[in-house]
Amino acid sequence: MLKGSNACLASMLAMVGTAAATDDVEAVQPKATFVYVDKSERQLFVFSGRTLLLQYPIALGRVPAGHKQQEGDKRTPEGVYMLDWKNPNSRYHRSIHVSYPNAADRADAQRRGVSPGGDIMIHGQPNQSPLPAAALQQHDWTDGCIALTDAQMDALWEVVDVPVPIRIVP
Repeated sequence: MLKGSNACLASMLAMVGTAAATDDVEAVQPKATFVYVDKSERQLFVFSGRTLLLQYPIALGRVPAGHKQQEGDKRTPEGVYMLDWKNPNSRYHRSIHVSYPNAADRADAQRRGVSPGGDIMIHGQPNQSPLPAAALQQHDWTDGCIALTDAQMDALWEVVDVPVPIRIVP
């Protein structure tokens, strides 16, 4: 039998064990440390370290093949960027900004005398869309962004605390 402070500690541990077993305590959700997009497979993967947190099918820009080279080309960029800010008031449910164009993208566009474009986001569905997400997500429909359903975007929103690196591969 425990005496004094040991008995008190044992009693407290027993109560905490009981409370933890009966209370609805939420587990802490791991946060994203890296996002990987495979354009050819139309998949987005979200990792915390080496642990896969989320995997979703995606829709891309209307011209999915190749790296974005200029404004209006409807391509989704390829390369390493940052998810650098969040927009809770997006025209597409919610959105998270991809840091395109980087210095190399700007230099390439300047050499060719064009604007590299920008405003590349991971986003949900258009607000007040007459089409269901299931129909939209069957096709590449964005202007170069990465589209998810609203529910998927909500889940991504919860695990991404910006900045987080993103790699987009062909």
